[in-house]
Amino acid sequence: MTLMNARLSAMMFLQFFIWGGWFVTLGTFLASNLGATGGQIGMAFSTQSWGAIIAPFVIGLIADRFFNAERILAVLHLIGAVLLFQLYRAPDFSTFYPYVLAYMMIYMPTLALVNSVAFRQMSDPALEFSRIRVWGTIGWIVAGVVISFVFAWDSQAAISAGGLRNTFLMSAIASLLLGLYSFTLPRTAPLKPEAGRGGLKQMLGLDALGLLKDRSYLVFFIASILICIPLAFYYQNANPFLAEIGVTNPTAKMAIGQVSEVLFMLLLPLFIHRFGIKLALLVGMLAWALRYLLFAYGNNGDLAFMLFTGIALHGICYDFFFVSGQIYTDAKASERFRSSAQGLITLATYGLGMLIGFWVAGQVTDHYATTAGSHDWKHIWLFPAGFALAIFVCFSLAFKGREAAVMQTSG
Repeated sequence: MTLMNARLSAMMFLQFFIWGGWFVTLGTFLASNLGATGGQIGMAFSTQSWGAIIAPFVIGLIADRFFNAERILAVLHLIGAVLLFQLYRAPDFSTFYPYVLAYMMIYMPTLALVNSVAFRQMSDPALEFSRIRVWGTIGWIVAGVVISFVFAWDSQAAISAGGLRNTFLMSAIASLLLGLYSFTLPRTAPLKPEAGRGGLKQMLGLDALGLLKDRSYLVFFIASILICIPLAFYYQNANPFLAEIGVTNPTAKMAIGQVSEVLFMLLLPLFIHRFGIKLALLVGMLAWALRYLLFAYGNNGDLAFMLFTGIALHGICYDFFFVSGQIYTDAKASERFRSSAQGLITLATYGLGMLIGFWVAGQVTDHYATTAGSHDWKHIWLFPAGFALAIFVCFSLAFKGREAAVMQTSG
């Protein structure tokens, strides 16, 4: 690994350590410690979608136009550290919600910013990006291990005592570190405007919308929105589901998914170059349907292996769709608005799709809540399983083009 790649890898590690440090256990914390309903938990999770919706405009207006991306990254994470500390102190949901909304408004644009900083330093993104991005996954894993095995904040006793509140303090410290570290990252200056192209459309990053004129990319964009509806069920319900059925150290065990993500992220470039982007995306979609079926019919007894298999499928679910999508987007976009294009796909995935998905997940979860305070998890998980399978069938029929060739000539 070169020194430059090591610096970018450290950036990715902290970026996703921050997110994994509180987001995985958010649903459990809200339900157990702040008395939130399924609808309120859906509201809290959907704040990431509102952040993702404004991300293309933040990136298009600022990163692609006026200021260095690494400096914007630094400022946003420093502000984020303050907001995470306020989440740590929040006594109830009404106090908690405005701070988590504000935090996700400034965190979600940083996902596109770290991609922009990384891509600008690469000569062959299709081969290099996954090797750097994998350190973000490792950061997420380390956060889960710290929560479960170092501090045991997700044990039944600690949950009752409010131990999960400390996850926000841990993430605040990490955000402060990344904010300071970002000032040392490689200079990622805005690209010079093309002659005759300095209007409002370019300033707001709306040039990236031109990608939607390509039929294959339009199909991919729509599929990205739709597949994030079942994705929302995993983020919102997996940790509460495992905790409710009595799985010990659920946060660390969910990190099995990130371990598999590391493996499949390293294999992804080889898969794409050999089989093309369409098959990679289809494999990812099918894995979502399969994992939810495993959750629906598994249990914490003799069928516990089904739960762990479903968690382990996360590597395929995430890498083969979302990381492939980021690489595909970078290959499709011209150099002038690659940052805007990354913001656009963030809008499609973490924005529109998951905004709808978190609302749906909250409604479905409340619908199948029992009077004893538990849930009919089988029917909750069957809903996203069927939805993901329907998207898989539609995408396989609608997505056309020579995507393998595009990937081989990117960079």
